[in-house]
Amino acid sequence: MAAYGRSWRRSRRPAQRRRRGVAVGWFKEARKPPPVVAVLGRHGDAAVGAAALLSPGRALTCAHVVNEALGRPPLSGSAPAGEALQVGFARRTVRIEARIEVWLPPRRGGAGAWQGDLCVLRLAEPAPAGAAPVVWTEMTEGQSLRAWHGCGEPITFADTVLKLLDDQLGYLDGELSGAAIGPGFSGGPLWTDSGDSVAGLVVGQLGQRDAAAHPAHTLRRTWALPWQAVRDQLYAAGAGAVVADCRTLRAAPQDDPLGAELTELLRSLLPDPAVRAEHARRLAAELGLPVPQDGSAPRVEELTAVLLTRHRALPTLSESLLTAGPYGARPDRLTALLGTGRAVEAAGLLSLGEYAFLEKQLRCVVLADATLPARAAQEALRYTPLPSALCTARLAPEALGQVIADLEEYQDGGSVPAGTPRVPALVHLVEFIAAASGGPLGAGLSRWSERVCDRLGVHPAARDQRRADAAHWAGARAPQVTRLLARLTRTEPEGEVAGTGAGAGIGAGAGAERVERYRCRLWQQHADGSVRRLDTAAGDAPLTPEQVGALIREGAERSGDALPAVDIEVDRDGLHLPVDEWDAGSPNEFVPSLPLGASFPLTLRCPEMSRRVPRRDVEHRRRWGDGHGRPLVIDPSCADGRQVAALLNSTHRDANHVVLHGPPALRAQLLDLCLALGVPVVLWDREAEGHDQADRLEPLAPTGRLHELPFRVHRFRAASLPDPTGLRARPSLVWEDLAWQDRVGSEHEPRLTDPDAARPLSDEGVRRS
Repeated sequence: MAAYGRSWRRSRRPAQRRRRGVAVGWFKEARKPPPVVAVLGRHGDAAVGAAALLSPGRALTCAHVVNEALGRPPLSGSAPAGEALQVGFARRTVRIEARIEVWLPPRRGGAGAWQGDLCVLRLAEPAPAGAAPVVWTEMTEGQSLRAWHGCGEPITFADTVLKLLDDQLGYLDGELSGAAIGPGFSGGPLWTDSGDSVAGLVVGQLGQRDAAAHPAHTLRRTWALPWQAVRDQLYAAGAGAVVADCRTLRAAPQDDPLGAELTELLRSLLPDPAVRAEHARRLAAELGLPVPQDGSAPRVEELTAVLLTRHRALPTLSESLLTAGPYGARPDRLTALLGTGRAVEAAGLLSLGEYAFLEKQLRCVVLADATLPARAAQEALRYTPLPSALCTARLAPEALGQVIADLEEYQDGGSVPAGTPRVPALVHLVEFIAAASGGPLGAGLSRWSERVCDRLGVHPAARDQRRADAAHWAGARAPQVTRLLARLTRTEPEGEVAGTGAGAGIGAGAGAERVERYRCRLWQQHADGSVRRLDTAAGDAPLTPEQVGALIREGAERSGDALPAVDIEVDRDGLHLPVDEWDAGSPNEFVPSLPLGASFPLTLRCPEMSRRVPRRDVEHRRRWGDGHGRPLVIDPSCADGRQVAALLNSTHRDANHVVLHGPPALRAQLLDLCLALGVPVVLWDREAEGHDQADRLEPLAPTGRLHELPFRVHRFRAASLPDPTGLRARPSLVWEDLAWQDRVGSEHEPRLTDPDAARPLSDEGVRRS
């Protein structure tokens, strides 16, 4: 695509030294075609442009490429409303649907140029395993760069050089040989000499006749968005989460203190050129880099450059150095090298071999039991921020790479002998998975853990402590989860059309129905009384009712084999929500989705009432503890709240169970009254129009054995699914036993000063996953 002209003022930034990476010198570069991501047109399989894979679930391209893919004018500024497009991988043999997550349209600037022109695409499923996310690096003048056409054919590469970096734009010139950048290259990444990092995105060709540079003046001149401009524009658009999802490469200037420190450590570890050559050849073989065959050794500075720029190069070299000390012992300065290497963004924790082995073994674990990694992480890494893939019931095999990469950044919180490195969180988790797996698979993972700890210098006592904890966890029968608490907090509704499928919520018009959204937090309670907060992939994101239902179902699936009871904590308005009818989603392709109330014994709680009525908790405890409570059925003889209040304070002072009948307005009033007076169990039919429909609750035996009531309601809801007439009851049940009393708190609850009021609850002491 051709770009409009731009004023040719020269950048005031000083020219920067050309950074050649490791393409020259002792380490040669074997450049292989990267996996190209194609943006496909609406018809056929032709690529209209390319994209850069940011993470397994996101890709970045130009907005004008998306416009072309959807058959719109290239420079259209309005965001496409709910439209999907196809993104191709592996030379377009794998196609994944994508939708727009961030839209920065082309914006005309001075002298006919445009700014923006970025689009972040959210993939409907993770990218295939062979498509690795790009690693970004700063764009600098003088860089030699290479682009590929979106079709992905190896022969379609085009080489160019960055001649001018002018603020937010980079101008490139290609030599008059080989291929030129043209249509179909837009949105694709510009790869550096090293072949393992990307400096920016191709945008277009310069050459408009009404611009300062037109075809008579330019030849093979294109322009690009540097990574630094991409990053700044995404931040400005509020897409900081997208930037945080990106992998970046640390550029090492000539006076880089980290590079100098690494050089000195390498010089002390490998002073002998012959020994240095031996370890360098091993490293080059792992990285796929050709090396000279003349017996020469690389300079220490060349080896440093590789460690700073090549992913996993530093831990891979340290693996080779493990027995390089006197008499084959671990070198004393290896720990210092690894400590310094933690500041190298390209390093990572694991060597190439360690990563490949672990990924393969964990894939076997997931195929055997997809719930094991999440259960092990919940126990082993209670105080570590878990990757979102470990916050769901089952770990998808394609998410393993991202999970490993995320956990490489953390150390566990356990103690270690003084002066020794901390235990990596990833090793801690692997010990728990190994203990639970057992057999050859578990033994292989244990040996992997030992090798990694030996290389890192982790004290054997620290590793053995984690191993003992893992064995205890795997050998002990986990306490059964008996209850699940879901705390719902209503957020501002968004203008969306409810229930319109995958395209719902994008570009809704002025008359669209506003969909309620909720934040949902989960807690588990075990049979031994312990309570644990569950981290979820949704975090505190606002969710639709269907998303809440699916989140609660996944939380229940993470609770073990038994079916837990589910308590929904809401505010007073939330007591009237049909939460039991919210769709819980399908756990797999074979089982249909069911409403929450048909899936679990589901009840409601309303702690807001305790904050509004100071003595409510005192009455609540008394009514539960009486042991002789009898139900109160609200019938036509109870005309108003005064009569019900009188009964609950006299003849039914021990009542712990109220069945509400009557018209909706009266029921709402009496519901608040019963909860304010400490009644812990209230049952009503939320669709009843009056007392004459009281018999609709009779199948539930509403005054029968109290402790069985939630299960009778559960069975009734399940049996009522095939009821298109709407003649059966829609029961709601408040059940506020003492299961969660003083166990689960909220940072949003106010601090009460009334001496008779219940103390605000705290999250302190709650065991978190």
